[in-house]
Amino acid sequence: MSRRRRTAPPSPLPQRDGVDPVRVRLPGTGRWATVRDHLVARFPVGSDVVDGMFDAGLVVGADGRPVPADAPCVPGSFVWFHREPPAEVPVPFPLEVVYRDEHIVVADKPHFLATTPRGSHVTQTALARLRHELGIPLLGAAHRLDRLTAGLVLFTVRPEERGAYQTLFRDRLVHKEYEAVAPHDPALVLPRTVRSRIVKERGVLTAREVGGEPNAVSRVELLEHRADGLARYRLVPGTGQTHQLRVHMSALGLPILGDPLYPEVTGPVPAGDFRRPLQLLARSLEFTDPVTGARHRLHSGRTLAAWTSYGDWAAEDRVAGDRAVGDHATGVRASDDRVTEARTAVDRTVARRPPAPRTCGQ
Repeated sequence: MSRRRRTAPPSPLPQRDGVDPVRVRLPGTGRWATVRDHLVARFPVGSDVVDGMFDAGLVVGADGRPVPADAPCVPGSFVWFHREPPAEVPVPFPLEVVYRDEHIVVADKPHFLATTPRGSHVTQTALARLRHELGIPLLGAAHRLDRLTAGLVLFTVRPEERGAYQTLFRDRLVHKEYEAVAPHDPALVLPRTVRSRIVKERGVLTAREVGGEPNAVSRVELLEHRADGLARYRLVPGTGQTHQLRVHMSALGLPILGDPLYPEVTGPVPAGDFRRPLQLLARSLEFTDPVTGARHRLHSGRTLAAWTSYGDWAAEDRVAGDRAVGDHATGVRASDDRVTEARTAVDRTVARRPPAPRTCGQ
């Protein structure tokens, strides 16, 4: 008979800037005599940092009282604390709510803003900002968009309903359309459906196509093109592999402008450089609400600046973040001899904070 896993009690600590405290379940077995010893071994921040947290009374138990550093490591018990967040440059673009009811919130996420707290992006995330700005501490993400991709993201208001909305994405019951700006190839026959097998290895920045049964399906349609060699595309993912649309567009010889990973990985840029983001936008979501039965058809109000104002984003002397607040236009990097070198930052590999479900995170 298997042992029943102990249910965690509610957190005795409130959120801070929309971010939950860290919860640690003490191991059932191990060589750690005290809670302090286990935290030192588990979190590679240095024993001085951990000791400072205990001295300041920042590590608490289920009753909300500070836990002494020499408290015994009781198997299966829990402690909580707030991590000191990393220094983050505010993302100077608006995060707008396009739909809200008592069950869900759908936000129009800007480029450069992560969906959920991970790694070096904690308070500057859509989830943390919405929790704080809307006053909904239990808000959760039903799916995820990559930090460099803009557009619509669905959040759930009630934790007990989150699974129903996640199932929509898992079972491909949400119709999603993306928009992208990329080079135009007059020899390429479009529309077409791209099918391939994509794998993404942990710790590797890029995904890649390999032989085998396809697990990634994307519909690529040409919306319009112009004399400067650029085109605007509608992309409809049939599956949700990591970086799927970016991989498929690159494989077609149409790398999306502003992409720091495909076809080649470019070097990171300083924090606070918000020029020329990836020209990929989650334009629309369409689904039947699993709780209310309502049919939702939601659209992003953003535009892609490589299409609307190429000269503005391409200017080398453009100040990062200039005219950002209130401006939905976004910039890009060059590709295929049409645009200059990318200036977008690459997400750092994350450590321990669990991500939201990786459904169609393009």
